[in-house]
Amino acid sequence: MRHAIIALAATVLLSACQTASPPGERRPSPLERTPPGTPAAIQLAANIDAYKSLVAQQIMAANVEYTFSGRLPPMLPAIVVLDLSVGPDGALKSVHVHRSRDSEASAVALAAVRRVQTLLPPAAHLMHSRAKTFDFSETFLFNEQYRFQLRTLSGPQ
Repeated sequence: MRHAIIALAATVLLSACQTASPPGERRPSPLERTPPGTPAAIQLAANIDAYKSLVAQQIMAANVEYTFSGRLPPMLPAIVVLDLSVGPDGALKSVHVHRSRDSEASAVALAAVRRVQTLLPPAAHLMHSRAKTFDFSETFLFNEQYRFQLRTLSGPQ
């Protein structure tokens, strides 16, 4: 009995020495734990939404002078939906306009994707077994100055 109490006390003491997150603190996702400056090409997204977020961050980083932040205007002058196809290694295979009513905004959106100089994140782990590309859409939301936000990153408004 005495040994059991000593073992229990030792267990309690050792567990008290462990580093734990304070109550209510959110643990970062694997995506958020990637050190700053790590190339996106080596980051693996856990799911499609995380993948789209990585790609959107790359597009925004390559187009700082063409973007805006903050709340979206009540009336968006242009909305462009692009379809992107990415190879297993992250190479952009194709990009085309899926939906748009504004040719100028479409040209801006296509150019924005093409400005990304590095590989996109690898997509092989998200692809169906016989697929040659990972296909998804991204929506560009334009303000009056034809600067854009990406729907994936804009959050609720």
